[in-house]
Amino acid sequence: MHSETGPRVVADTGPPRHVEFEEFYATCFQPLTVQLFAYTGDLGAAQDLVQEAFVRALARWQRIARYDDPAAWVRRVAWNLATSRWRRARTAARFLQRQREEHAAPPSPDRVALAAALRVLPGQQRRAVILHYLADLPVGEIARQDGVAEATVRSWLHRGRKALAAQLSEQGKRDG
Repeated sequence: MHSETGPRVVADTGPPRHVEFEEFYATCFQPLTVQLFAYTGDLGAAQDLVQEAFVRALARWQRIARYDDPAAWVRRVAWNLATSRWRRARTAARFLQRQREEHAAPPSPDRVALAAALRVLPGQQRRAVILHYLADLPVGEIARQDGVAEATVRSWLHRGRKALAAQLSEQGKRDG
């Protein structure tokens, strides 16, 4: 068991063997994973955290094997890793929330209507309309990217505009 000053070291009875670590791992991995799963609520994360704690234990195994309770050391490391992961995730979430609040305005009704109308266009027409009108790419560049003639892109744009006008007109009638 850990004391206030650190884990108690048992008298050295010779160098620990790798077999000891393998047995220790086989015995302790599942119970520690269950404990971390209860703490994190995420089985995959619990397995990753316990695995990382065992990797760290293996690097220090000659010293840790002499502790009264090496599993307590691995458990503490895994819990510390879980707490650190949670803190990083919380900090990232707060940062993203602040960014969204400051920079992302809700879409206007016109933008929502346009997005809905674009979704019903065939893929080639939708791509051509978006690249030409939203990304400001010239017809020639779109033709080169898609490996088609410029006349084909102009045809897609013409059909796409016509279909968008019909869709937006229908939506206007329903909404108005």
